[in-house]
Amino acid sequence: MKDHPFVSVLIPVRNEVGFIAKCLQAVSEQDFPSNLVEVLVVDGMSDDGTYELLQSWTALAANRFVFQNPGKIVPKGLNILIPKAKGDVLIRVDGHCIIAPDYVSNCVRHLQQDQVDGVGGPMRSIGEDLISQVTALAMSSKFGVGNSSFRTETGQTKLVDTVPFPAYTREIIQKVGLYDEELVRNQDDEYNYRIREAGGRILLAEDVKSEYYSRGSLKKLWKQYFQYGFWKVRVLQKHPRQMSLRQFVPFAFVLALMFALILSFTVPWGWMALLALLAVYLLANLSASIITASGQGFKTLLLLPLAFATIHLSYGFGFIAGLFKFWKRWNDKKGEVPLWLP
Repeated sequence: MKDHPFVSVLIPVRNEVGFIAKCLQAVSEQDFPSNLVEVLVVDGMSDDGTYELLQSWTALAANRFVFQNPGKIVPKGLNILIPKAKGDVLIRVDGHCIIAPDYVSNCVRHLQQDQVDGVGGPMRSIGEDLISQVTALAMSSKFGVGNSSFRTETGQTKLVDTVPFPAYTREIIQKVGLYDEELVRNQDDEYNYRIREAGGRILLAEDVKSEYYSRGSLKKLWKQYFQYGFWKVRVLQKHPRQMSLRQFVPFAFVLALMFALILSFTVPWGWMALLALLAVYLLANLSASIITASGQGFKTLLLLPLAFATIHLSYGFGFIAGLFKFWKRWNDKKGEVPLWLP
């Protein structure tokens, strides 16, 4: 890599008018030389004023560009931007996040010094109101999301399976190709798996910091994690070795609940099995909530068990829905990855 690489920041968005200004401001205030950065934003046919805001923002500087994404979803948007990017380093940023002022410079430094192919860092979930603050706590807890390093660990720099808002070398992208456009969710996990399968290394660096605005309602949180579970099935079909044990736990829990519920109507002791399962989960949930909500106030403690349950149940039901949706495709490992000739 060059001593002073050119950097392309790629931002796929859709209906982010409430958050995109903060994201763009954070990108604009990087301590990396501005003449070595370009910002490419692709809008997924927003209908809330996001595109108009982006047009105004890109008109303020020569290194800002906005494009439209008729396919609307993130991987299709990224695949529009990657061939247009001129950077030696490509950084994928989310419209719902805020990157630290030294994000770009630290990414570049780690790619150069640590000789890795991708780098990201710990993501701190935040919220603007009580519900989003509660969901942020749930998404940063090991009880909520398992051993996801970038969500639950800080102060560590190590090689990992995946990272949020990654910076990649141009060489690894040319080697691996574009994103799988079939995947509405989990496209980053799938892409990072392909990088590792190609011999690449991905670093979680403690000084590459970002903040992510959590969902503002339990309904939105349910939709988010239902989609995670649903599309994880398709990733499993394509890359069985990509899955970890923690990703099966919500599915197993929901399956056990459904089985116990059926037993409660069919055998005399079935209701006892159902109550026992619920009791164990509620005890674990309440214990985790008390620990996680320590010092956060009584209202947080009341809502946190609901947030945990929303994550677990929605992911589990989403996984089951995915199994039904894609049950004929276990031998279909092909993705929808467009050909890119850089």
